[in-house]
Amino acid sequence: MKKQTLARILLWAFAALPALAQTTPSASTRAVPPTANLYRIAGTVVNAVTGEPVRRALVAVLSVGDSRTIQSALSDEDGRFALEGLPAAKYQLTASKRGYRTAFYEQHEEYNSAVVTGEGQESEDLLFRLPPEAILSGVVTADGGDPVEAAKVMLFGKPRGHNPGNRIVLMDSASTDDTGAYEFTNLAPGEYLLAVKAEPWYALHRSNEEAAQRPEDDPGTALDLSYPITYFDSTTDEASASSIVLAGGSHTEANFSLHAVPSLHLYVQSPSKQEEPQQRTELRQTVFGADVLAAVAVSDNSKPASAGGFSSLAPGHYELEQGDPPRLLDLDLTASQRIDPAVGVPTASVSGTLRTASGSTMAEETVLTLIPLDGSSRQQQLGTTALKGQFSFAAVPPGAWMLWAASSGKEWQILSISADGKTRSGNQFTVQDRSLMLAVTLSQGATRIEGFARKAGVPGDRSLSPGWKDGKGVAGTMIVLVPQNPGANFALFRRDQTDSDGSFALLDAVPGQYKVVAIEDGWDLDWARPEVIARYLSQGIAVSIDGNSGERVRLSQPVPVQSR
Repeated sequence: MKKQTLARILLWAFAALPALAQTTPSASTRAVPPTANLYRIAGTVVNAVTGEPVRRALVAVLSVGDSRTIQSALSDEDGRFALEGLPAAKYQLTASKRGYRTAFYEQHEEYNSAVVTGEGQESEDLLFRLPPEAILSGVVTADGGDPVEAAKVMLFGKPRGHNPGNRIVLMDSASTDDTGAYEFTNLAPGEYLLAVKAEPWYALHRSNEEAAQRPEDDPGTALDLSYPITYFDSTTDEASASSIVLAGGSHTEANFSLHAVPSLHLYVQSPSKQEEPQQRTELRQTVFGADVLAAVAVSDNSKPASAGGFSSLAPGHYELEQGDPPRLLDLDLTASQRIDPAVGVPTASVSGTLRTASGSTMAEETVLTLIPLDGSSRQQQLGTTALKGQFSFAAVPPGAWMLWAASSGKEWQILSISADGKTRSGNQFTVQDRSLMLAVTLSQGATRIEGFARKAGVPGDRSLSPGWKDGKGVAGTMIVLVPQNPGANFALFRRDQTDSDGSFALLDAVPGQYKVVAIEDGWDLDWARPEVIARYLSQGIAVSIDGNSGERVRLSQPVPVQSR
């Protein structure tokens, strides 16, 4: 089951607080036999790292349909909780407490397990592992140890696994105070990267014209200084940045020392022959793929030797886009320089049409995103909007790309891409040094696949329902819908996790041939890698979806739960 957003969880939790005044924790944890077809959800909240009971955690039962708070209670001194008088149904269960991350029961990434109440269901003696928050803080100082105020500290999360399209993500940013201090709280366990962008408070920057007219040893240049973007542990080389691994409940300190260096100037010369009266040039600087600088310079082509440019730059890595058609130039800027208009890698326009699996042209407005599959992490995603099935990307660098499509808040699945008379299944294609025309076939998945997972090897017991493991539900097991040719069809994968009775639902599946696999403790697997998921396919359950499958497909047999 998909989780809800943290903001919504907190809203439900605090909205329920007034009702807690009449709830006595010790009374709420006493076992009460189910009566009149009413049941209870009960268990213990523990620290996910230490296993110690968590007292006075707010535990809430939410409806699955609209996430409405049905009932809530505080855990007692031993971490125990109970929620009474619940009709037979599926419920979301959430817990929160200061110093911990608000979480759902058996939460893994964006998935969690609903708790099922009813005759014969196991909804008591639950163990709710609540993860303690991690904290990351530090101090940014400059030459001489002085604090750097108003420095922008950027926090990046490293992706887990090696699934296509996974990239380092900018998760948060903070400004340092007058002591140079910053802090990030409520962090999940994981691997992080840090970078700092700042300006010396005393810097006096010069324009390109001033820099060109004054000699380098002019006293006026002394304060034209900049701080290069600095990575933890105080390196200016992105490739040498050290990652920080945070465990639940940890408080880690990461300090920075910045060093001011002379600012640099970039002069961009216009081509000698140019029909347009002005030449537009873009300069971008990225940190782990996220833009931190985007500037535009315009040169006057009517004047001989006219040069646009960018002034007072810190040394570092930049991407320059110039010319028509655009050319891209990667710059490791270590000194002021002039740029020849003919240098750089030529880009290509990528345009085409969108059509549905039935052959009709897409009528509604569709947002398209290109995600690079190779090259450095600095390469950016590209976006455009398709109108009446027509789209165009003006300047796409050479390389392998993955295309995503969405409209009206819902993702479309790309079944195939045709180019140069060849059709390839999936959503990946390659750009070379020439324009490319694509015909993209897509489908909006509408089929829900429902089933149960059960642990294999319960000998001789035919009384167990398909979703039971040794008489208990298999909760928290990862379910994966694997398409044929998984290496080329990443967009067709679907995932879920089992609820407390072992049930699951894979949403928005598109027509195709699949296998459904269940993997216990499989959340750290690189499940999208064909060589990894192939180990589990032999015990998977085959399922075929076509245009006649309808909105719901129920598996006729349970999916065996396999060990990782």
